[in-house]
Amino acid sequence: MADITRICLWSGPRNISTALMYAFAQRKDTKVFDEPLYAHYLNKTPAKEYHPGSIDILKLMENNGEKVVENMMAESSKPVLFFKNMTHHLLDLNRDFMKNVVNVILTRHPEEMIPSFAKVIKNPTINDIGYAQHSELITYFENQNIIPIVIDSTKLLLNPEGVLKALCNKANIKFDTNMLSWEAGARPEDGVWAKYWYSNVHKSTGFAKYSKKIEDFPEYLKPLLNQCLPHYNKVLPYALS
Repeated sequence: MADITRICLWSGPRNISTALMYAFAQRKDTKVFDEPLYAHYLNKTPAKEYHPGSIDILKLMENNGEKVVENMMAESSKPVLFFKNMTHHLLDLNRDFMKNVVNVILTRHPEEMIPSFAKVIKNPTINDIGYAQHSELITYFENQNIIPIVIDSTKLLLNPEGVLKALCNKANIKFDTNMLSWEAGARPEDGVWAKYWYSNVHKSTGFAKYSKKIEDFPEYLKPLLNQCLPHYNKVLPYALS
């Protein structure tokens, strides 16, 4: 199929990335893929020891990241292909393919993201959550003259239609109002890990109204917060309004 738009989302965890995937899944011209590089990441890191469902992920998914990228670039089933990825799943992969896709960075203020992640992974490190990799990706894109699209989760929740329209415009695809809502429940594209991570999005029928977290930030996570903030602050100025 000619003129295929391949969109690679590079997100951190707990960044409403699954909701964004669900939004794209509502488009008739689009096929979505849930974290195709997850098994590659688990296979190459100690994360396999503490990520829930890792045995099933490694058994059911392609473990070789280079083969995954080849498959992503060979996929041609729809005019728009949306690959939801975690940035830290890239690891040591050759990034030349990024010159031929639409790269979207999705970030979230670490003060809100880290406690959410820590409810599943109890003692996260900066290597688990993608902020350093986002910062590094921005530098890589600048050096390669690649212009990424950056989305801040808070801005998306405050103005879903406006941010999605801006995203579609940057990606040179038409905005579809169907992206704003979906039926509650699981989707067939969900990864095998959905039962551990997707309970909230499965209850949703659209992007939730933003509300600032009011719980006190856990003291034991503050060193990690301080590590992540400079990386988040580097990426934020690029975000769509």
